[in-house]
Amino acid sequence: MGPTNQRVRRLQRLIQKRSERWGEGCCVLEGPDLVRSALDSDQNFEGIYVDNSFVNDEECRHIVVDATARGIEVFSLASGVINKITDATTPQPIVGEVRLPIRSYQEMDVAGLIFVLHDLRDPGNLGTIIRSSDAAGCSGVILTGNSVDPFNPKSLRASAGSIFNVPVALVDYDEVLSYFSTRNVQTLATVVRGGEEFHDVDFTAPSVVVIGSEAHGLGEEQVRQCDRAITIAMAGASESLNAGVAASVIAFEALHQRQRH
Repeated sequence: MGPTNQRVRRLQRLIQKRSERWGEGCCVLEGPDLVRSALDSDQNFEGIYVDNSFVNDEECRHIVVDATARGIEVFSLASGVINKITDATTPQPIVGEVRLPIRSYQEMDVAGLIFVLHDLRDPGNLGTIIRSSDAAGCSGVILTGNSVDPFNPKSLRASAGSIFNVPVALVDYDEVLSYFSTRNVQTLATVVRGGEEFHDVDFTAPSVVVIGSEAHGLGEEQVRQCDRAITIAMAGASESLNAGVAASVIAFEALHQRQRH
């Protein structure tokens, strides 16, 4: 079935505007890898759109067969339409529209490691943190303040599909810190210097690690609201680690401690 121009315009709005994504409760997945990840994790699809010049592509054909068997509506788009409306620089043969996989932070398993990201602005960093959290078996990622939209195209691509495996929530900073503090979860603020060496932290205990913005880190008030401050010691001349790298280092330290424990 061919989609109407109205559907194509809707896709474009969802790609371009955060307000549209949250107003409609949907986001757009660009490319077969993300669409396949969403299918494998049983996401709620509104539709899948295929460039008609790729309908015989093996990967796209498998996705279409799978989607059709699940009752998901599949639309054929004229050649080049997807490239005109998508955010990706590389041409994409297929896109999917799914309901936002929003989770509540109260659902997250407090026995594991949870990241709270405050005012994190870079979608690449966010995607990296979500991906590393998935690989290290973390319990969830929570965004507070003026953080980037986890469902914008760049964040989704950077997560490489892990956003469908790791619970992601958006909430007020004070609310989430209060919630975990009353449940005997240790809250750890990351600071560039002056904190406790992160290797010395017992990550086998329920833990929340708070990471601030790329430009300014955490403010004094945010640090004070946490139980302790932690630092990743560095030997070189670099002043600080990329937020995505710092979170990844901590996530795998926690994983290794739990495995040894």
